[in-house]
Amino acid sequence: MALSNEQNVDCPTFKLLIVGDGGSGKTTFLKRHLTGEFEQNHEPTVGVEVYPLDFFTNRGKIRFECWDTAGQEKYSGLKDAYYIHGQCAIIMFDVTARNTYMNVDTWYRDLRRVCKNIPIVLCGNKVDVPSRQIKPKHVSFHRKKGLQYYEMSTKSNCNFEKPFLYLARRLAGDAKLSFVESPALAPTEAHIDDIDVDCLQLLGMKLNLKCFIMRKIEAELVEAGTQPLPDDEDIV
Repeated sequence: MALSNEQNVDCPTFKLLIVGDGGSGKTTFLKRHLTGEFEQNHEPTVGVEVYPLDFFTNRGKIRFECWDTAGQEKYSGLKDAYYIHGQCAIIMFDVTARNTYMNVDTWYRDLRRVCKNIPIVLCGNKVDVPSRQIKPKHVSFHRKKGLQYYEMSTKSNCNFEKPFLYLARRLAGDAKLSFVESPALAPTEAHIDDIDVDCLQLLGMKLNLKCFIMRKIEAELVEAGTQPLPDDEDIV
């Protein structure tokens, strides 16, 4: 489905399903995009919540209506009704919790059963946590199923826009589609004299650390991609 250029349409809108075990960070991920804030604690999602997220691209604005489904098993009977008419999906697991990755196949099969051949992205969240249990070499599900995979951190913003960009490109049929800055509501003024030099130095250190972490993750993923596929998804 291509992005529409019709003038009478406000913007192309797509139903995006975000699924995965409870506690994998789905709601925090969406709220980070919606408000820019990182929530340390929140109540588990009950049933489903819908978050409209707008992105500005080089082809105009698009909207993902993000259906955040409960990951708790007791709500599993409602999943099929929420999945109907889904156009794309994100399956999220927590790299610090083995069981969330082991359950990815169940979420994948449910999506395919209801939504057939929609584009799906697999995301390993919380890579900022030092004590991660699932290393890149353990993740092979996406290679078996032909899915796009991203390691990300909602807390540090590492790769947190890439799932949306990948899905937008797939839905548009345009590999060159890119996100751009949203139109400014009003010009802003900034004076270097008003900026704390120490804060700038601290920001630079954080950016350098983030770049180092991202390069390390990318190198580990490349190395993992060269390894033979295992016969099963057991994690040592």
